[in-house]
Amino acid sequence: MPADYDVPAETVVFETDVKKSRFITWIAHAPSKADAQAFIQSIRQKYPDATHHCTAYIAGSPNGGAAIACDDDGEPSGTAGKPMLNVLLHKGFGEVVAVVVRYFGGIRLGAGGLVRAYGSAVQAACEVLPLKRRVHLQKGVITCDYAQEQSVRHYLVSFQIQLMDCHYGDQVSLEIAAAGDLINSFTQQLMESSRGRIGVSWSEEASE
Repeated sequence: MPADYDVPAETVVFETDVKKSRFITWIAHAPSKADAQAFIQSIRQKYPDATHHCTAYIAGSPNGGAAIACDDDGEPSGTAGKPMLNVLLHKGFGEVVAVVVRYFGGIRLGAGGLVRAYGSAVQAACEVLPLKRRVHLQKGVITCDYAQEQSVRHYLVSFQIQLMDCHYGDQVSLEIAAAGDLINSFTQQLMESSRGRIGVSWSEEASE
């Protein structure tokens, strides 16, 4: 089951100055590549006169499957987008986009200076970035008799497992979603309490 990870809880902006150049860093939530690109475009429109709009994003899970990209936007190759992306990757964030807007102050920073400036700008913004946890949930189905339904619902509340849907036929079928670390203990408790008369099956994963 994929590991949980942190994502931005809100959008933040943080400004720093390096040798008279202004570095304005924006970090936002970006669940998809389209979200990341739309945010980047909105920042470009917000600062149309800026010298550079350098970007980096991890649109999806940092544990695999994400759209990952960065752009130097006219700065020397590898001096802006890459150090920005490296900070995000090191933090282990997912679903995140960063844009650093630069207004050139007249003093050249050199390749090393640019790498430090862009990396430090994103690092400083990350330090004030509120986060929330993206918890991966696994879907399951509980099958029980009508007389057992209330008992099952009690266990769902006790283990803080989400009830997604409920169907009534010859038996009661409850569709649930649970964090991976709860599955074994919940299943064991349910089976022991019902002496194996309640069926529990787990299927594909979802995310909250």
